[in-house]
Amino acid sequence: MEPHAELRLRPATPEDRFRIRRWLAAPEVEAWWANAASAEAEITLAMASEAALARVIEQAGAPIGYAQAAEIGLWGQNASEGLASGTWDVSLFIGEGAHRGRGLEADVLGLLTDEVFSTTLAVACCAVVPVRNEAGVRAFEQAGYRWQRIWRDALSGPSWVMVKERPGQPPQRRQADQPPPAAGKR
Repeated sequence: MEPHAELRLRPATPEDRFRIRRWLAAPEVEAWWANAASAEAEITLAMASEAALARVIEQAGAPIGYAQAAEIGLWGQNASEGLASGTWDVSLFIGEGAHRGRGLEADVLGLLTDEVFSTTLAVACCAVVPVRNEAGVRAFEQAGYRWQRIWRDALSGPSWVMVKERPGQPPQRRQADQPPPAAGKR
């Protein structure tokens, strides 16, 4: 089967909690989404909120990961500084080891971002991606996200704030005190 074939998102349900908890225990997932305790709290909040989309990633009908999007005000963090009101934060991880490293993340981001733009009034989608997670940064770039600034996350350390505007929206500006990344160093 083609690595990206039959990829889809479905709403996460309470029955998915144990599977998600198992996935969060994997060190590879922690590289994408900080520590398991804070990730589980964030997922719980997203699953309970009408200002969020909580999704299970499926391939050929089998659950392989988790993705979510939430209006940035839901998190109440400083990472939203410099982002337009109405921006949604997106996050994901591939939980099943056999599906990691196959480049699925950019396709999942495309599906999730498309759903946000087609079902909400979001002006943009953003993500805080740890600098140490180069594969994550590349996936967001492949999905059309661009670097905006670096933010020091309390759990993940230095992280890129990456943004993708709703098609037809004027681009958000990089903060004046942040230089662009060095060529080849993104």
